[in-house]
Amino acid sequence: MIPVILLLFLTSLAYVFFHFLRKTVWIPIQIQRHFENQGVRGPGYRPIFGNTAELRRRLISDAEKHPISGITHDIAHRVIPHYFHWSTLYGKNFLYWFGATPRLAVADPDMIKEILISNHAAYQKIKFNPSSKLLFGEGLVGLDGEKWAVHRRIAAQAFNMERVKGWIPEIVASTDKMLNKWDEDGRGKSKLEVEVNKELHQLAADVISRSAFGSCFEEGKSIFDLQEQQIRLVLQAIRSVYIPGFRFLPTKKNRMRRKLDQESRRSITNLVERSGESLENSRSLLAMLMSPYKNDGGKEERLDVDEIVDECKTFYFAGKDTTANFLTWALLLLANHREWQARAREEVLVSCGDNARPTADNLPDFKLVSMILNETLRLYPPAVHLSREASQNVKLGNLDVPSGTQFYIAMTAVHRDPEIWGDDANEFNPMRFAKPRSNHMASYFPFGLGHRVCVGQNLAMVEAKIVLAMILLRYSFVISPSYVHAPMQAMTMQPQFGVQLLFERMSQ
Repeated sequence: MIPVILLLFLTSLAYVFFHFLRKTVWIPIQIQRHFENQGVRGPGYRPIFGNTAELRRRLISDAEKHPISGITHDIAHRVIPHYFHWSTLYGKNFLYWFGATPRLAVADPDMIKEILISNHAAYQKIKFNPSSKLLFGEGLVGLDGEKWAVHRRIAAQAFNMERVKGWIPEIVASTDKMLNKWDEDGRGKSKLEVEVNKELHQLAADVISRSAFGSCFEEGKSIFDLQEQQIRLVLQAIRSVYIPGFRFLPTKKNRMRRKLDQESRRSITNLVERSGESLENSRSLLAMLMSPYKNDGGKEERLDVDEIVDECKTFYFAGKDTTANFLTWALLLLANHREWQARAREEVLVSCGDNARPTADNLPDFKLVSMILNETLRLYPPAVHLSREASQNVKLGNLDVPSGTQFYIAMTAVHRDPEIWGDDANEFNPMRFAKPRSNHMASYFPFGLGHRVCVGQNLAMVEAKIVLAMILLRYSFVISPSYVHAPMQAMTMQPQFGVQLLFERMSQ
């Protein structure tokens, strides 16, 4: 009996070992050869962990140790260091490895259009690993298929332009609160130094709380604080190869992930339940998420409480982090390019007139402001890249791509490609957007492209225009000598050491 059991055990062990070798050695080597035969090279596969150690420890870590000398917008080597380094060696499109999974880095607009628009059904979102999924849950960012379509339809009705215009008074009120605080802090001073990234995060948190959830920053502060802690842990998880079952180990980080997730879900659930009792603010995003929606077939669709909580987690994060960093870079660019700051201020003064407040009526007059914001998004897009995964064997350009291949769409590289934007691609020049763009549609996609374009872009652009206009009306500003230019890749592109600007009150 014992020899039979031993034989079964050894046979099972041999099968598991063979399967492990096949998955971590044989298949990756075959895929690597497959791409090499098509002219696609890369840093080469290393068993089990692929190129993640070099990517995380050497390239990203080294990049973050060295700030940029002076103010230059040639930042690819710092925010996408692995792409910058490997594309120099292997070309714009190359293959690297995230564990045993092949990743094809892509910066060709024709390929990007094929992935995001022309044949998008064959390219799905890369699923979060269990350790990183806790930040967004089952929200729009990580969903696919019919479930995503239902969530998207419900969220889209909440973010249409007419509804966003209805939130303008809340945006103005939140911005006034921030600027009044600056006035108090600067009383008796010729110039006030402000770390604008920190201030704009608080402002964006207040705006998303008021407009989307009918509350205020103070009420949502605990949720934002919990998400800030989650972001750090999620970023570590995203950059690491997930080992199946690892999330169940009682490590310090795993315990912290579970604790933060439970606390954030509890806080948001309480907010949802309170709002459900009395939907006083029928314009709010939360009210829309909680309301039924009839699709084109007349069928009623509704999100359950857990789904609403997951979407709230997404919008709490995206509504604050993305918009705050976007505005931070816009202010930095205008502080560094005073001529554009003056031109934008003049436009806002003329557009707003004696009212001296942006409204839904004068917002379309902000032509120069729109150009400045579009150029900001080109140089400093909130997301440095997009990612997808082939759900089947596909033909991409002249490449045969096997199912399961992931794609790193290098947005930051495309946005500053001299072949697309000219020799001054790394320079700030809002005139690029003075007329409708004639270059490739997949050459500029700060909010994504195709059917998964960011559902909140209307709110982001309207909020950015209003906040920027109100700051320009009240202050002139320059870069502080204490500022260190160090853009970095996190969940969004952000300043590693903040952005310090000197503000001077405009004469009344």
